[in-house]
Amino acid sequence: MDFRTELTPENLPVLIRSNDRIVTIGSCFADVLGRQLTDNKLDVLTNPFGTVFNPVSVAKLVQLALEAAEPDPDLFVERDGLWFHYDFHSSFWGRSREELHHRLSDQLKQTGQGLKTANWLVLTLGTAVVYRHLETGNVVANCQKMPGFLFEKYLYAYEHVQGTLAGLVKTLKRANPALQILLTVSPVRHTKDSLPLNQASKSMLRTACHELTVWNESVHYFPAYEIMMDDLRDYRFYEADLIHPNAIAETYIFEKFAGSAFDDELRRLITDWQQLRKALAHRPSHEGTESHRRFLENLLKQLEVFSGTIDVTNEKNEVERRLRSFQTIDTSANQAA
Repeated sequence: MDFRTELTPENLPVLIRSNDRIVTIGSCFADVLGRQLTDNKLDVLTNPFGTVFNPVSVAKLVQLALEAAEPDPDLFVERDGLWFHYDFHSSFWGRSREELHHRLSDQLKQTGQGLKTANWLVLTLGTAVVYRHLETGNVVANCQKMPGFLFEKYLYAYEHVQGTLAGLVKTLKRANPALQILLTVSPVRHTKDSLPLNQASKSMLRTACHELTVWNESVHYFPAYEIMMDDLRDYRFYEADLIHPNAIAETYIFEKFAGSAFDDELRRLITDWQQLRKALAHRPSHEGTESHRRFLENLLKQLEVFSGTIDVTNEKNEVERRLRSFQTIDTSANQAA
C-alpha cells in the first residue's frame, strides 16, 4: 500500500528558457528559489527588497520601483542608533537617514529596471495577515522590532487581497507587456499567527492566485505550498523549528519546479551542469599528482564547452588558479634538481 500522495504539477503553458531573465520577490521562499536558480546559472535578481510577506507591501514596492520613485518618507525609523524603513527588510539599514535613503532609492531604481526587462517574475506570497502603523495608517512590510503598541495586526479582507494583486498584475503588464508572472504561496507556516489564522491566510492567498490565473493568460501558478503540505506531509522534511522546509524538501520542490516550468533544453543544461558542479566541488585524495592535473585540465575543457551557453567565468578562474599551482610545483622541483 502506498502511504504517500505524490504531486506532480502539469507543465506551464509557457516555459522558462536558459536565456530568460528572472526576478523573484516575496517571502523567504523567494530567496530559496532565487538561490537555486542562480546556482544553476540562470540570470536572476533575487528578492531585491528583502523578505516581504504580505501582498500589500509587495504591490507598493513594485509600484515605487517601476516609477523609479523615492521610498516613503514617512516610514523611516531610528532604532539603536541605526536607521531602518518599515517598507523594507531589516537587512536594509543605514547609519543615517540620508545613507539609508540613498541605498533604498538605488535599490528601487535597479529593481524597476530589472522588472521592465525581465521575462519572468516569480512572486511568492507569505501571508495575508498585515501590520498597520497606527501613526501613519500604512501597512508595513517589517515592524523593525519596534513596540507592538505602534501597530494594529489583522487579517486583510479577501476583496482587498484580490484587488491588490489584480492591480499589481495590471501595473506590471503596463510596464512590461511581455512579462510572464508565476505565483506561488510560501510553504512556510506562520505559526505565530496561530495555525487557524495561518490556514485562513493561506486559503485567501491561494484563492486569489487561482482567480488571477483564470483571468490572465500570462499569470501562472506553481503549487509549492501544496507539495509541502500534502506530498511532503512529514516533519522529517522540516527544519528543527518545524516551520521551514529543510534542504531535502527545498531540493525536492525545486526538482518539481524544474519539471513543470523549464523547457527541455534548460532541463538538459541543468542536469549536465549539476554533474559538473559535483566535479568542481571534488577534493582529490592525492592533490598535486599528475592524475589530479589531468582531472583539472579535463574540467577546464568542459567549462569551455559551457561558456558558450552560461557564464562560468568564476569557475574557470578557480580551475586555472589550481592549475597554476602545478607550475609552482614544477618550478620548485626543477630548482631542487
